[in-house]
Amino acid sequence: MKKIGMLVAVEIDAVVKRYGEPVKKEQIGHLEFSTYETEGYTLIVCHSGAGEILASAGVSLLISLYQVEMVVNFGVVGGLTDEMAVARSCIVTKVVHYDMDISGLDPVKPGQYGFLPDEFIPLTPELIEKALSIKPDLKTVVCASGDKFVADPQKKRALHDTYGADICEMEAAACALLCYSNNVPCLMIKTVSDGIDSADMFYEELERTSLLAVDLADTIIRSFT
Repeated sequence: MKKIGMLVAVEIDAVVKRYGEPVKKEQIGHLEFSTYETEGYTLIVCHSGAGEILASAGVSLLISLYQVEMVVNFGVVGGLTDEMAVARSCIVTKVVHYDMDISGLDPVKPGQYGFLPDEFIPLTPELIEKALSIKPDLKTVVCASGDKFVADPQKKRALHDTYGADICEMEAAACALLCYSNNVPCLMIKTVSDGIDSADMFYEELERTSLLAVDLADTIIRSFT
């Protein structure tokens, strides 16, 4: 039976509504890990809280301690273009960690890690292709990830203009980077909770869009097992 890891920042209520109560819970520092036994696979959910550092710790433990074979990151995000309206479901193809910048020291671009060819952290092409074969209406997107909630419409547009990003959030770079570095397949399914001019709708839309995202992620996970 496959072991699937799932990183959840703030959308844990949607996980409980989708899967019920876990068969096992563990607390490691600030992080909470819940184990679910489903038909076809074991799901270990890390509830990390918001931000890249906590997400990095969570994914590291999913890979090293729980030895998952794949990591799924679902969640709600901000839209960076007029096209990315509230509740638009999407699949991430690559991530840029826009807070990362050593270009003043090394010959790299802002956002680029030295061991990558450019500023984008790639996700697993095979998982993306399989997900699109199941849900062809999913929007493929570039995700801008950093340790800040972006509410300002001008800053949202700037992220799009600089990196060609469609969405923004706070954990994807950590998840993508750790999976890439450890050769663990990674799938990211996101649903837009707030558009360019509607950041104040985040909490209003959180429950509805979280449930959309976790249901979609579960449908795709089941096709892999």
